Amino acid sequence: MSDEKPASKPEHYGFLQVPNYSMIAFSSAIEPLRMANRDADTELYRWSVYTIDGLPEKASNGLEITPDGSIESADDVSILFVCGGAEIAEAWSKQLQFSLRRIAKRSGIKLGALCTGSYLLARAGLLDGYRSTIHWENIASLREDFPEVVVTDDLFLIDRDRITCAGGQAAMDMMLKMIESRHGNKLVTHISEQFMCERIRSSDDRQRIPLHLALGSNQPKLTEAVTLMEANIEEPISLDELSSYVGISRRQLERLFQKHLNCVPTRYYLNLRLNRARLLLLQTSKSIVDIALACGFISAPHFSKCYRDLFGIPPRDERRKLQARAAGEQVDLPLEDERLAGN
Repeated sequence: MSDEKPASKPEHYGFLQVPNYSMIAFSSAIEPLRMANRDADTELYRWSVYTIDGLPEKASNGLEITPDGSIESADDVSILFVCGGAEIAEAWSKQLQFSLRRIAKRSGIKLGALCTGSYLLARAGLLDGYRSTIHWENIASLREDFPEVVVTDDLFLIDRDRITCAGGQAAMDMMLKMIESRHGNKLVTHISEQFMCERIRSSDDRQRIPLHLALGSNQPKLTEAVTLMEANIEEPISLDELSSYVGISRRQLERLFQKHLNCVPTRYYLNLRLNRARLLLLQTSKSIVDIALACGFISAPHFSKCYRDLFGIPPRDERRKLQARAAGEQVDLPLEDERLAGN
């Protein structure tokens, strides 16, 4: 099925699994390689699974795969993909940093990341100056923590010797693109047909479901307004400015939000900023004051009140609970906080 004569030696991809890696991203990356071999009736690709110490790591769904070896044996791969997932910061270690930097220095080995694996590459200093992507939940924190990394919301990105992917089914889109560049469109089309993949998405497709699809209705003015809100988190724009940019009256804009999102624009905008703040709170070590300013709040007390109103717990206690869980400790909240957290 290939458009060109296959190389005599199959390309070898390595997959480094860290604790709580995403199984769907991992399998979505490997399955196109398997199908490419089957459809071409020859071994175009082979793959190996590694962990830091050579022992199995549990995926976020609790499943384990027996690895082929430790990361120290991953020297003959052409690409090593770091498979990330939930609670990615807890997967970090000095040993991981040392191993990734050692592999990065080897000639001919590219580094890649699936899902939140980009965080580990960035923390090792291996994405500085590169255009990279990560799962949409982690975009804000990656930008805040690693300003030298050019973070985008693309599905996947291939920038020189770095290949990053947002995770989920985007890993399949990325692999299909890589297979196409090496073996042609005919093989990729047949693989996508086998997987009943209706459309091969490009790297610049949006990660999240477009708002008009989530609403079940095509409302371009509403979509435009929300897009402007998402682009102006740190310095919020007024409702009058928003309606002016969109080209409708303030009253029309309020009716659109009430009809399709069941809230007023100011409430939607506030919740959007608070949800962004929560991601920063849980994924970065930034102070609460810095997070408040990064999400458009003029003071920490005002931010804390709004945060508590939405999530039922002050940001200080939210972070304290996270730190305690990471240390395996039990946190006793004040009685009032427990009541609110249970609402």
